[in-house]
Amino acid sequence: MNSETPQTVPSGASRHFVLAAGGTGGHLIPAFALATELEARGHHVALITDDRGANIPGKPDSLTAHVLPAGRFGKNPLNWIGGIRAVLEGRNMALRLFESFEPSAVVGFGGYPALPALLAATSAKVPSIVHEQNAVLGRVNRLLASRVEAIATSYSTVERLKPKFAPKTHLVGNPVRAEVLALRDEEFPPFTDDGILRVLVTGGSQGASVLSDVVPDGLSMLPDGLRQRLQVTQQCRSEDVDRVRERYVNHDIAAELGTYFEDMHERLADTHLFIGRAGASTIAELTAVGRPGILVPLPIATDDHQAVNTRDVVKAGGARMIRQSGFTPKELAKQIQAMAQNPSSLANAAHGAWNCGYPDAAKDLADLVESMAGIDLMDVVRVGETNPRAAKVATKAQPATRDTAKDVAA
Repeated sequence: MNSETPQTVPSGASRHFVLAAGGTGGHLIPAFALATELEARGHHVALITDDRGANIPGKPDSLTAHVLPAGRFGKNPLNWIGGIRAVLEGRNMALRLFESFEPSAVVGFGGYPALPALLAATSAKVPSIVHEQNAVLGRVNRLLASRVEAIATSYSTVERLKPKFAPKTHLVGNPVRAEVLALRDEEFPPFTDDGILRVLVTGGSQGASVLSDVVPDGLSMLPDGLRQRLQVTQQCRSEDVDRVRERYVNHDIAAELGTYFEDMHERLADTHLFIGRAGASTIAELTAVGRPGILVPLPIATDDHQAVNTRDVVKAGGARMIRQSGFTPKELAKQIQAMAQNPSSLANAAHGAWNCGYPDAAKDLADLVESMAGIDLMDVVRVGETNPRAAKVATKAQPATRDTAKDVAA
């Protein structure tokens, strides 16, 4: 990805790659998507994660997971000693894995579970990359930004990313699950003046009590003509299900409740309006498919990153953002009416969300990873070349829109 003599390694040459992610689905979902893409290209991939990450659903069957200690660092400095000790232990275990697996590159997806593997990569002089899912560079990625060879981002503008790192910053987007991406070319579900309005409500993997408190009452405040056409699917915490069900019954609103839906992508396919948090994977899936949303950022999210995540899609008209402090039944009803007052306004919002998606995120990230391994894809950027595919893998991140290529600066 430079102006030097092109690499001679043939396209498709098999390599070994290590992905490091853990803790939450927000870190692991894009890792799983990248693993699937790299394996489809003939490479061997291993995952380094923690105890929580090993239990996140969706891991490809072919992906071998290695659980390493990662350590946790809270606000209390007394806990740091134990955290540092665990990180160093994990680093040493990663180094031993590298001796047998011999990775061509290591890719971290943020969070403390990625730290040991990336520190090991630096020590072993293995090329490394970090991928940032949010619109604010996370703490671990900030810590490692000067050490890694490349920084992949999901947004054209990422806060807390220093300008000096621009030459090695690449805009690729946030990879999503294949079954979700498959919905991108399908039409927005038909919605007419007298048709059913399907609403999907989730609060992340564990649900959110504030949604259980506000959404049923907010939907009940809609005009009768709209309220009577509602079909709600809501994910709740187990302790909230009974009281939420009672509220919907009292409001005479058709609703299906559950603590977890295995067929979430199928429910998303039929959704006209999403209500929920603004985590990175949520935004990536809504924009990949093109579904309008009312987003309520988690107020305690580090660096307020969920609120920042909403910036692009709100600007494009694909979503409304309501701070939790102002998330009341009355305000929710007001925003739903504004978005669903007629079929065309909801369809326009869906198109605005769709325009913010990065459907090639997994492919572009895989291109970047392969370039670290010295593989000639015939797409790798070189001075004087104008390969359209190459333009997507930017050697310097440039602000971009859906209608412009992510051009490369030499």
